[in-house]
Amino acid sequence: MSGVLITGASGFIGRALARAMAQSHEVVCMSRRDPGIDTPWVRGVFGEFEDLRRLDDYAIDVVIHLAAVTGGCLERDGILVNVEGTRCLMRYLMDRGCRKFVMASSIAAVGMQDPHFRPQALPIPDEHPCLDRDGYGLSKYLMEEITKYHQRQVEALDVINLRLASIADDAALPPLHRVGPLGPWALGSITVMALSDAVGVLTLAAEAPYAPGVRILNATAPEAWVADPVADVLRGWWGDSVDLSYFQQPGNAYAAVYDVRGVETSLGFVATVFPDRSVTA
Repeated sequence: MSGVLITGASGFIGRALARAMAQSHEVVCMSRRDPGIDTPWVRGVFGEFEDLRRLDDYAIDVVIHLAAVTGGCLERDGILVNVEGTRCLMRYLMDRGCRKFVMASSIAAVGMQDPHFRPQALPIPDEHPCLDRDGYGLSKYLMEEITKYHQRQVEALDVINLRLASIADDAALPPLHRVGPLGPWALGSITVMALSDAVGVLTLAAEAPYAPGVRILNATAPEAWVADPVADVLRGWWGDSVDLSYFQQPGNAYAAVYDVRGVETSLGFVATVFPDRSVTA
């Protein structure tokens, strides 16, 4: 590839990714703030065509779209930025001939942030439907639907939607959780991935062989961020309202709540940073 656009390059993941990818690719960053790294930077908002025109002089073969409003946003902001903004970005790049899109979706696309959420299957599959109640998960799910819509228009598009875990600094990983009360974002607190692994999976997605179509892939560590067995933690939250038999099988006591077989099969990605069960909450 000759050119990679990274949106949200001044953010926690974007800055680390841009530094890493710039070692072997021509990277251009787009963000509202200067990422402060030695790569070309375009100041702008990805959902504004006037700002996108500032990219006209750059060759862009692949976009890694990280910019977004995040959890806790207003419903309106989630829809305007994560959905309509993504539509604008994709339309601009498609019209320029870009055919590869790596999109930062979220494990929240299923609606897990609300305590009323109950998964339809465990481990949660890549394309689990959206059961969101607060707007953020819906905005990420609709972003994925926008990519499907555009791929129906231009069948040559290769789109990879990565449902990213909660991302933590390698040097400040959170403690592991034990059996306790169910609160908002509970699944996010036990579905964690180190920043280095986030950079790794995004890079693999960008560099993966061209394959027209749309993929939705859970991108998490293969183990839950828990000190107690997953079945015990989930039973404390949900009682007998979900089937926990998977986590009671040999070897699955600490398995991830999200199914990660797809990202391994599709991209060859397996996280390298695992929970340290000697450190607990």
